[in-house]
Amino acid sequence: MAVRLHFIVEGQTEETFVNRTLCPHLANLSIWVKARCVMTSRRRGVRHRGGIGNYAQAKRDINAWMMEDQHPDVRFTTMFDLYGLPRDFPGFQDAARRPDPYERVGILEDALSECISDSRFIPYLQLHEFETLLLSDPQKFHSQFYDRSVGIRRLVEVASGFESPERINDGISTAPSKRITDEIPEYGRMKASAGPIVAEKIGLPTLRMKCEHFGEWLGKLERLA
Repeated sequence: MAVRLHFIVEGQTEETFVNRTLCPHLANLSIWVKARCVMTSRRRGVRHRGGIGNYAQAKRDINAWMMEDQHPDVRFTTMFDLYGLPRDFPGFQDAARRPDPYERVGILEDALSECISDSRFIPYLQLHEFETLLLSDPQKFHSQFYDRSVGIRRLVEVASGFESPERINDGISTAPSKRITDEIPEYGRMKASAGPIVAEKIGLPTLRMKCEHFGEWLGKLERLA
């Protein structure tokens, strides 16, 4: 039986990644994907999407989409960054006391699942942000930034210093996106287009091998088939 899978994602970068990389992969398993950015506000009939200012915004949009589509063949999942997560997010205080990022994200996902309380919902938070995936193989930045060899070499050195890209911390100046823009300043204004292309060049086999939590989530999605 074919399954429809709706992704509620944090921003345009994640939406493009889902459409370019996850959609064709899951389509091979008869899982049909639709992605959209979380709606943060509506003013004068215009919907504004992208970013999570507070949890109430995200919850409202998730619940609204689930109410719109109540068919038994549909499932829902999220792709939100752990980095910069709003403090009113379910489980935030408990998770903040845990030093291990995998334990922290597990608490948050469990709390989100309990809050949404729908068996069709598969929560996912990205450790620590989308750019974590790109540090699985920084060499692939050459495909978009061919004149940044020195900076890319430094990113390779950074990534090699961690057991997994998912363990690269989420400090204000040391989060994956900050490390990347320090070495490749252009990335900051090109992330929505260049980031998903770099991830596609790296490929899902490497992404899931290097990023354990991402790989577990992808496995859950594949098993929907």
